[in-house]
Amino acid sequence: MDALGLAAKGRPRRKIRGWIKRKLNMEKKIGLALGSGSARGWAHIGVLRALRDAGIQVDYVAGTSIGALVGAVYASGDIDSLEEVVLKLDWKQIAHFFDVVFPKSGLIDGNKVADFIRDHVGEMNIEDLPLPFSAVSTNLATGGEVVLQKGDIIEAVRASISVPGIFTPVRKNGTVLVDGALVNPVPVSVVREMGADFVIAVDLNHDIVNKKGVGKTSIPNPAVSTPGESIGQSLIKRSKILEAINRRFEKSALPALKQIKQWRSKDPLPNVFEVLMSSINIAETQITSAKLKADPPDLLIRPNLGHLTMLDFHRAQEAIAEGYREARARLGPLMEK
Repeated sequence: MDALGLAAKGRPRRKIRGWIKRKLNMEKKIGLALGSGSARGWAHIGVLRALRDAGIQVDYVAGTSIGALVGAVYASGDIDSLEEVVLKLDWKQIAHFFDVVFPKSGLIDGNKVADFIRDHVGEMNIEDLPLPFSAVSTNLATGGEVVLQKGDIIEAVRASISVPGIFTPVRKNGTVLVDGALVNPVPVSVVREMGADFVIAVDLNHDIVNKKGVGKTSIPNPAVSTPGESIGQSLIKRSKILEAINRRFEKSALPALKQIKQWRSKDPLPNVFEVLMSSINIAETQITSAKLKADPPDLLIRPNLGHLTMLDFHRAQEAIAEGYREARARLGPLMEK
């Protein structure tokens, strides 16, 4: 008997919804594609919570960059623990992750980020995770997409988050791997290849260029500031993070850095991280748009996070809440069909 037949017999609407959700899970393998987005990536946690509340069981998950980090923890079954930790992050802890190694092939080594992943996933291979998982990275020599589905989970995530110029690349099997967002920011195609019949994708970058840009335009929107925290407090935290990173650069005692400091005092420019990330954001937005048109997901979730910058990891509560809100809004019509 179909849903209309159930309704005719006077079944409560919530019973019909439950029937639809069960049918959806039984008949289709559901894949989740978690996109790149730096600090905006905490919104993925809110999306995952919304899916769980809606009774939707995910069969496959693929992630790019921060999406790979959250996706790996989710595939390991420890997403609630990650949420507890990120909600407590402050500017000192965030600055601690930036283990500066300039002037190597990246400004940040990434070992501390690897330790963070290890704390939540543990030492295991991708194929041993309870949920099938893929991390997307880019071959720096060829520009080709590299999908990591076997081997060390920490190495795979570390490769996927290696933003060029910021994190040092990862060497694997004779190749140099960097951030997967250069080739596939929202890995819809990857999760389809894993076997998904119905793909839910999360795009975190659709509104970042016009809202954020670089320099002064990175000031957050007052209407969506973190609950209990003023705009001034948020900016102070962000400036403290940048100051901590700058101090680490200055400890290198390189003559070139002294010259750069003189230039900066005469003609202030956006921070180096903002320049690099804003440039990558522009490229990611264009690539994402083209990819989603060529291979659209069955359900696209786009949280409004353009006011958050790459260093706003301390605003996890806001990102998670927006991810949950947007996911619920998009899942509503699906549940009604």
